[in-house]
Amino acid sequence: MKKFTAYSLLISMSSILIVFFFTLTSWSSVPSTSLPGNPVGKAEAVANPGHPVLDHLPLPVPEGVVKPLEALKDQELQDQLETILNSDRRWMELARNKSLSIGVVDMYDPMNSRFAAINGNHMMYAASLPKIAVLLASEEAIAQGTLQETPEVKQDMKWMIAKSSNEAASRMIQRVGIGQIARVLQHPSYKLYDKDNGGGLWVGKPYGGGGTRMGDPLKNLSHAASVEQVCKYYYKLAFGQLVNPERSRDMLQILVDPQLHHKFVSVLDRVAPKAKVYRKSGTWENWHADSALVWDDSRRYIVVALAMDSQGEKLLRDLMLKIDSALVANG
Repeated sequence: MKKFTAYSLLISMSSILIVFFFTLTSWSSVPSTSLPGNPVGKAEAVANPGHPVLDHLPLPVPEGVVKPLEALKDQELQDQLETILNSDRRWMELARNKSLSIGVVDMYDPMNSRFAAINGNHMMYAASLPKIAVLLASEEAIAQGTLQETPEVKQDMKWMIAKSSNEAASRMIQRVGIGQIARVLQHPSYKLYDKDNGGGLWVGKPYGGGGTRMGDPLKNLSHAASVEQVCKYYYKLAFGQLVNPERSRDMLQILVDPQLHHKFVSVLDRVAPKAKVYRKSGTWENWHADSALVWDDSRRYIVVALAMDSQGEKLLRDLMLKIDSALVANG
């Protein structure tokens, strides 16, 4: 009875007090909803005494007190994002034609994060960005025991993200299976592809040609994303809610320090050289995509953008600079 009363009291406290409490006390994580056959291990400690809770990702917060991304929509942030969009006539035109989608999650106060988007649920071809879906499915397979975490597997997981290697991604897709990737993305614990919400993340064939193809149920795309679902991916990852805290930590280690310094990263290299950047981008012909979870003392945010435009590389750089400036000013 004492444990139940204490837990109830914590839930009723403000989110700020909860975060403060986690800096002083060691907690055990609440196991996330597992995929069928995914063993749920013992709860692990989620706070490191002596280290502020915001210093390291994933954030040591029990799953039950984290708001879903859908509940984070914030009108003030939406107005700021629309002001940025309206500052460039070309951006406005692309957004009207649904050739530009933008998603932002302001996590400066993680327990009171804010979300805004332009064409948030519009699914577009996203080139290599959906390799993050292959990463998630691979980590699920490792947790389930259906994929052995060999040095070769670990290297391929890193190379398909950091170097965007098509060969490494295709080997991982072959190991995990196209059908299993689809099941993971649509599982109720994630809903990173949701037919009732515009679709989302999808990988339906290997990269670089060949192999079995499974187009997504709504648009028959092979490699697709929506900014809302990619934002959800990084948001859940920041709280250790992809697979489990241990596998989320491994995913963060794979996503950090990208080796391709273009688009978003070319801006962050200049304005925030010491920030941790967890990132995956994609480019094919006129399709340009980028996504980043950015973390330091003054920057705690997620930005995702998808564009179909011949000047997409420059567009994403210019957009990132304006969004970063606005979020840092907010902080």
